[in-house]
Amino acid sequence: MTATLIWILVALVAIGVYLSWTAGRLDRLHVRMDAARAALDAQLLRRASVAQELATSGVLDPAASIVLYEAAHAARQAEEEQREVAESELSQALRAVFEDAAQVEAVREAPGGEAAARELAEAVRRVPMARRFHNDAVGAARRLREHRKVRWFRLAGHAPFPLAVEMDDEPPAALVERVS
Repeated sequence: MTATLIWILVALVAIGVYLSWTAGRLDRLHVRMDAARAALDAQLLRRASVAQELATSGVLDPAASIVLYEAAHAARQAEEEQREVAESELSQALRAVFEDAAQVEAVREAPGGEAAARELAEAVRRVPMARRFHNDAVGAARRLREHRKVRWFRLAGHAPFPLAVEMDDEPPAALVERVS
């Protein structure tokens, strides 16, 4: 009888250790996801700031400046619920303004334009990477949270269910190709 109780106690301790390890893993995934979200937010803010700076620099023609400035301003001021839409609209505005190589070349030839074009190209290239890292972290956390043991023992606590960021973040081809 004593041996049976010892084996039951060992099994309960093993299950407890396994659940504790799983909860720790889930917590690390949530921390990774939060860090990736912060990096994505920083890249989106950088892209909008650079676009807004370029729009007000006088390097672009007036119509392109207005389109780019309004889209960048809307992306910077958007509420969390509307952020993905505003960022997608900024991506579309960037592609519209820099759809042909002549516009990129005109920006590069202006005083200070080379640095501005390079900075914008770096910013628009980093956004898809940051979004991919965030969505990978979200996917890993979702897969672990969907396990029965996580749901039954409520190992996720009160953390909200992770959501991926879905937005249009394709950079303007002419800008990325010319500056690369």
